[in-house]
Amino acid sequence: MNFLKKILNTPKKSEVELVITSPNGFHLRPIAKFANETKKFKSKITIIYNKREVIASNISELLSLSLDTDSKFILRAEGRDSSIATNHLIDFFNKLMLDDSRESIEKSRGDNLGQIEPIFKGVVVGRAYRYSQREIIENIEIDINRAISLVEQELEELYNRDGTQIFLAQKELLISLIPDGGFNSLDEFRDVIKESILAVEGSAFSSKILDYRDLEQRVLSHLGVKRVLNLPDRKSILIARDILPQDVDIIKNSKIVGVVLEHGSLTSHSSILLRSVNIPSLILNGDIDREVEGEIILDSINSKLILSPTREELSDAKKKEERLKIEKERSFNSRFDIVKTRFGKKIKILANVTDIESAREAKEFGADGIGLLRTEFLFKEVKPTLQEQIETYKEIFELFDDITVRTLDIGGDKSLPYISIPKEDNPFLGLRGIRFSLYEQELFREQLLAIFKAHNQKPIKIMFPMVSQRDEFTKAKEIALDVAKENSIDISNILFGIMLEVPSVILAIKIFDKEVDFYSVGTNDLTQYLFAIERTHNILKVNPLSPILISALKIIIDTTKKPVSICGELAGIDEAVKVLVKIGYNKLSVSPKLVPHIKSRVRSLHF
Repeated sequence: MNFLKKILNTPKKSEVELVITSPNGFHLRPIAKFANETKKFKSKITIIYNKREVIASNISELLSLSLDTDSKFILRAEGRDSSIATNHLIDFFNKLMLDDSRESIEKSRGDNLGQIEPIFKGVVVGRAYRYSQREIIENIEIDINRAISLVEQELEELYNRDGTQIFLAQKELLISLIPDGGFNSLDEFRDVIKESILAVEGSAFSSKILDYRDLEQRVLSHLGVKRVLNLPDRKSILIARDILPQDVDIIKNSKIVGVVLEHGSLTSHSSILLRSVNIPSLILNGDIDREVEGEIILDSINSKLILSPTREELSDAKKKEERLKIEKERSFNSRFDIVKTRFGKKIKILANVTDIESAREAKEFGADGIGLLRTEFLFKEVKPTLQEQIETYKEIFELFDDITVRTLDIGGDKSLPYISIPKEDNPFLGLRGIRFSLYEQELFREQLLAIFKAHNQKPIKIMFPMVSQRDEFTKAKEIALDVAKENSIDISNILFGIMLEVPSVILAIKIFDKEVDFYSVGTNDLTQYLFAIERTHNILKVNPLSPILISALKIIIDTTKKPVSICGELAGIDEAVKVLVKIGYNKLSVSPKLVPHIKSRVRSLHF
């Protein structure tokens, strides 16, 4: 009996040899985690190395062993749960080494490149494919001015097809380069392009360099010098220093599933286009200075690029990729359902549209209405007639019950060929938005008349852009009321509001509340003016979730007594959606294709 009792009371011993596999060795962070894990067991747990035995729960003693990469040590457990302890701690230690190795790899892959910025969120696996191109020279007998004219038509067609303002802006940029009488030669055109690039290098407008190069390539292609982007023959992730806006259209129809830009800006035209076609992509802000082969992982959800993934990492990433694909399909299938957070807070997801086609697309993608109807598409090269405006507005108004129309937003980088605007040193701080409309009242009055005639007693909202002072709004509304009165049109069911994009309005919300019916926050310009940083600057950047910007948005929603929505790009960023809804915004307006995704995102919120 005593013998049996002695056997039962004899401490059990279990030990195993382990190897440090992390390139960082066994350093403080994993040691602390391991030491804490050993405290979960009743057994005495020690580590033996170089004839020294230390208690595994003692962090300072473990550090004193100086265990480096490839070091081998004995893990010993003595006690009744020794076998359970060693089995658990073996798995725990191996996971620690794997995680620490992964962090080390990611650090060498990413941290030295700067702050990784996601352009469009997703997880994709593909072969690394370095950006390259070639030239094909054909004998085409047209002159430089004819080629430029063809590019203008091409950009106009792209704008009409996609409704993307970028193409319209590029067309206007090209027109601004043409001297009186046109170009005398291709060399003269290329010299102007070169001079234009030199003029903006290192300036607030340096992001325009890619646009100048893009325009040059488009013109050259019509002269017989075609630039061909080399494309992979299997599923790949493109790595490029930067890409031209025209490349995005080619990429979206290729086997490229993700894009890594070594340099760039989240608000550059290339980035905006990558987002618009939902291509997972990110900006490294640094160079990849080594050859990359085999499959890599682009995880722009977690701002990661893994160039040498393990089998386990590849397996996990492929599962995530497939899960995201299923979630995307599910989001699209539920796009017409009412949107509520998990706690029942109802949120409306509207669309920013640029023309009839994008309005139809918004309807197809499940938008709850139009949060921003940009009307600039009607006022392109030729001034539209009153009837043309009326018919277009009618067609769009029939699609939705909730519609907000923005009056003409001209100025800054947008101009009209048939209206002369005085030359300004800084057009972004000059005759822009409502200031332009008050300066060119004939055009303004005709647009208002067209909207009034088209609304057919349907409740709509009209908002004026770039309002910075109360008097600008009151004068614009007086003109609107005068137009309605002159033409005997009842506009009692039309509301008038402003785009809140100038910081001065934030300081005067209580004053504006006495005049306006609603606000729509244009976060792109509000950020630009709040931080005095041009929004497409490729060096100076603003965190989209800057506490300063979020604080400004909270002041707006907390102060105003009038309805307020968000219609800037911020509303289409996952992390921002959570913040915006949490601080009180219940109307978000995004690009049509993002509507299903943002609706799904809102439904996942736990408040």
